[in-house]
Amino acid sequence: MNLTTAPLLAFGAHPDDIEFGAGGIVARETQAGRPAHLVVCSRGEAGTNGTPAERTKEAEKAAKHLGATLEWVELDGDSHLDVRNAHALKLAAIIRAVRPGIVLAPTPEPNQHPDHWRLGQLARDATRLARYGGVPELKARTPHAVGQLFFYALGPGAEPRDTPPVIIDVSDKPVMTAWTKAMEAHASQMKTRNYVELQLARARVHGLNAGVGHAQPLWPNDPLVFHSLTDISRGARRF
Repeated sequence: MNLTTAPLLAFGAHPDDIEFGAGGIVARETQAGRPAHLVVCSRGEAGTNGTPAERTKEAEKAAKHLGATLEWVELDGDSHLDVRNAHALKLAAIIRAVRPGIVLAPTPEPNQHPDHWRLGQLARDATRLARYGGVPELKARTPHAVGQLFFYALGPGAEPRDTPPVIIDVSDKPVMTAWTKAMEAHASQMKTRNYVELQLARARVHGLNAGVGHAQPLWPNDPLVFHSLTDISRGARRF
């Protein structure tokens, strides 16, 4: 599997999670020619603002801005998600269907919306189950091994403290434009807080720390493997 061309698969617990937590990264990948598929696991029905119908339309609009396809999967509903093997198997079936090189999911850090960290755990379980050939519930599709699972954070409280992040430069103007429009598509969510400004500010801080304009962090589930040192770009700190 060629990780540079295999699809990107991103899981979100709610209609806006992927856009706010990793939208710049998705836009950067699709603009570079990589297919991206977004999977959202609720309609945001427990949210303070926006009806499920409104949030569905917002997510569909946002996905178009990112150049990604969108799929909805029904689990337990917004604010009711449980870590259950049946859910992991359902996500594993999607992984086998999409056959991604890279999977994105919310961090399993507990200091955030409970649906976020639970989905992170489910995605981690699903990436393992997807490659096991003997799982009877998954035999309809060929096993698939993901190249890497990365976690994204929707806020500072969800950022892992014991694992250095991988920093993705999203500074290019077309990427920033697509990402901003994707976040702005979730207009119903701006009634409580300006999440667009919040995420752009976070990206600016991460970018400044890495010596670029804007950046989004990802946390690898497993150590990264390189064929040689020539595959490595640089570190965030410029000595």
